[in-house]
Amino acid sequence: MAKYIGLMSGTSMDGVDAVLCDITADKCQTLHAVSISYPANLLSLLHSLCTPSTNELNAMATADRLVAESFAQAVSVLLSETQLSSSDITAIGSHGQTIRHFPQGVELHNDVEQKGFTCQIGDTNTLAVLTNIDVVADFRRKDIALGGQGAPLVPAYHNAIFAHDTQPRVLVNIGGIANISVLAAKQNTIAPLGYDTGPGNTLMDAWVKLHLNKPYDDKGQWANTGVVSDDLLTKLLSDSYFHQTAPKSTGREYFNIAWLTSYLDTLASSQASTLPPQDVQATLLALTATSIADEINKQKMPKGAQVIVCGGGAFNPMLMQRIANLLPSYQVSDSHSINIHPQHVEGAAFAWLAFAHNNNIPGNVPAVTGASREAVLGIFCPAN
Repeated sequence: MAKYIGLMSGTSMDGVDAVLCDITADKCQTLHAVSISYPANLLSLLHSLCTPSTNELNAMATADRLVAESFAQAVSVLLSETQLSSSDITAIGSHGQTIRHFPQGVELHNDVEQKGFTCQIGDTNTLAVLTNIDVVADFRRKDIALGGQGAPLVPAYHNAIFAHDTQPRVLVNIGGIANISVLAAKQNTIAPLGYDTGPGNTLMDAWVKLHLNKPYDDKGQWANTGVVSDDLLTKLLSDSYFHQTAPKSTGREYFNIAWLTSYLDTLASSQASTLPPQDVQATLLALTATSIADEINKQKMPKGAQVIVCGGGAFNPMLMQRIANLLPSYQVSDSHSINIHPQHVEGAAFAWLAFAHNNNIPGNVPAVTGASREAVLGIFCPAN
């Protein structure tokens, strides 16, 4: 077995996860993990980079280095806690920090051809130098180059490590954005399916930040004080994204406060009063749960099939209960049921993707991303 470290910070930017794994061709064992927060000034800079503004190039280049330094700090803490040295680690798999994800491209209004792109920062060279460990990073852009969405990438890892021998199962990752991986039984040798279902925590986080100045709704407690607005939920679910066929991926560039406000304004124009903020929060929780459950129900899995939830959403009991209520014929649990902490799954996925890069194993699934073919993903940056 070889030791790899996976580094992940998701759309919600709630912390950097460093996950240490022992990996072989058919096994990825999580040995230890740590999480650290971004410094407040860097976090503010990163949030500003997620929307168009002035002086973006200088800000991005600075943040690129600073994110790498935070990632290196997470590695340092991990090595200290495990009493390992850099020489014990084969490589780091770094997801980086996503600041823009436009797989369909954006219009520039100056006759420049529209091209899809995704942008993750966290300078690979700085990370390799500071940790003295080889780094594999920039996993998404080759898939984009092959005509894919560049996301989600976790289904290949989910299928390699978590597919059951005889039974199908669904893995649900609820970070800022939610995605599903539909895994056939290993004995069927069928490629996995997967795509982003829509918002995970991003809208709930943004709404609670706006009204309570908190980074997230702890355990869904504020949402639990509200009442779901069926009218608002229906309007939100009518959005075109939920009716697109896969492959598809999305991000906070699409699902954000401006998106929500447009629907709230439409609703307000037809009603005598506006919704209390806690009712909106309850409805956003219902939106995440319903959009996930609707997609799982489309898969027509056998009764009793496992639905396994990971990511930050797994720690929201109100959200977990609503998903379970919407999927009464399935076994809904968090990823402790498959012996991995819900917060560690994505970090472990990028450790596995670094292993896949080093061993010439494709890291994408064309049926998931829409790429024209399988490909070994990532760019290798040696420490020396």
